[in-house]
Amino acid sequence: MRAYLDHASSSPLRPAALDAMLPFLRVHHADPGRVHHEGHVTRAAIEEAREQVAALFHARPREVVFTASGTESVNTAVFGALARRPGHVVTTAVEHSAVLEAVRRGAGAVTEVGVDRYGRYDAAAVLEACDDDTTLVTVQLANHEVGTLQPAAEMVAAARERGITVHVDACAAAGHVPVDFAALGADLVSVTAHKFGGPKGAAALLVRRGLRFPPLLVGGAQERARRGGIENVPAIVGFGAAAVDLDVAGDAARARALTDRLAAGACSVDGVTRLGDPDAALPHLVCLGVEGVEAEPILLGLDRRGVAVHSGSSCSSEALEPSPVLAAMGVDADRSLRASVGWSSTDDDVDAFLAAFPDVVARLRELRTQA
Repeated sequence: MRAYLDHASSSPLRPAALDAMLPFLRVHHADPGRVHHEGHVTRAAIEEAREQVAALFHARPREVVFTASGTESVNTAVFGALARRPGHVVTTAVEHSAVLEAVRRGAGAVTEVGVDRYGRYDAAAVLEACDDDTTLVTVQLANHEVGTLQPAAEMVAAARERGITVHVDACAAAGHVPVDFAALGADLVSVTAHKFGGPKGAAALLVRRGLRFPPLLVGGAQERARRGGIENVPAIVGFGAAAVDLDVAGDAARARALTDRLAAGACSVDGVTRLGDPDAALPHLVCLGVEGVEAEPILLGLDRRGVAVHSGSSCSSEALEPSPVLAAMGVDADRSLRASVGWSSTDDDVDAFLAAFPDVVARLRELRTQA
């Protein structure tokens, strides 16, 4: 039996989500934009899911715009905001590549604010980076590599008072800590389903009521003309079911117990440290720095022992480049490991990691000394 500890990349589908999706894969296949009975069935299912997702994130149903991924949600927010009001963008050095690449392509001028050793940006520094030409601030709610919770709420109101559109990337946080769209006060918030047990292919952009900008995808009037293209009904239904099945507080407490034990055991190995803020952090994620050994051989060694984890060394595992997040934190960007738990994780998964990890690290260090 393998131990899957990469839920922060993608979590297995919750049974409740699968059960909700199956009728829309087997029976209810109609275009929800049609006026016949079959179309009404799929339309009603989408709108029920919209209400379920809105309830989870304390938004109005009409503020929920379904997208196909967190990346699409982020791109829609960035390019849409800049189409509405071109100008200077303020972001941070530890944002997901979806944010950084979008603002670098879409904005004429970009300021990337630095972070402390925990990977946390300072809200005052973000505001200080804004000037009269700033039209968009885009920051994360929690870091996707080291788990550090960010002070997004501290700068939202001040930025909006200056007429600046504010986007918050909550994809890493959604389903693991409370995400309250109404209380946060941001104009735009990106969330996704598959990181907490919803299906891949379902995400959303939460759009403050009254905010209008051109859609990223054109060619249809779906999502109240905010996203063209036929809706992925099964995935949207699964997103809604996962939102209902979720117990944010209970799941977080169980996840924290698992990750605390994993971190304590891993850090008992000489030269292993926990990266990011160990306290004000996502409950399900642990990032470890390992002295003397690069991440890839550790990953391969653990994989051979039946344990799946991820390297914190890149936003894109295909890139095989040093992590810009860890580099911004001032730590070794080539030697980190990310383990993350989810709704299906058990003590046995953590036991398997703790049994394999010390031996894998020791063997790799031994090989390094012999080279």
